[in-house]
Amino acid sequence: MTSRADAARQTGERILAAALDHFAAAYYDEVTLDAIAVDAGVSVQTVIRRFGSKEGIVRALVQVSRPRTESQRAEAPVGDIRGAVANLVEHYESEGDLILHVLRQELRVPAYAEVSAHGRRVHAEWIGRVFAPWLDAERGVDRRRMLAQLVAVCDLYTWFLLRRQQGLSQRQTELALVELLEGVLP
Repeated sequence: MTSRADAARQTGERILAAALDHFAAAYYDEVTLDAIAVDAGVSVQTVIRRFGSKEGIVRALVQVSRPRTESQRAEAPVGDIRGAVANLVEHYESEGDLILHVLRQELRVPAYAEVSAHGRRVHAEWIGRVFAPWLDAERGVDRRRMLAQLVAVCDLYTWFLLRRQQGLSQRQTELALVELLEGVLP
């Protein structure tokens, strides 16, 4: 029974790995269950039986990656701007391009919209936790404005502008983010 369970687990992992490769390289509408099945070495029926649909595969990929991502982001120190930025940039360096690919499609792919909405909530919670020493000192509209500024500075798109569009190194991107945050925080 153990070997059957191991084989089933390995099959699921192969399907998810093939799906991730396809979803990362192409737009959602261009990805087919046939291509995923071929790359995973299984039949389309196996993919459907296991995950139901492309949406089911996306949800399974999220369930696999979410704990790892949330664990990494939870390591960010509270009240330490440089430590928080290092944590944030580490996440964007490993996942940023894939997340941007998903964001470009969220308005037409409901499964991606769900992923993006969850990511925004997690990011706002991360900001609230990591920058609590400063946010807790503010009230009302001042707190809301500071929170909005922190969300904007720490947003994936800010990393994208600095790192990909302006061509800064990872180190220089971190320094730029620290300087921006020091401009927002009292």
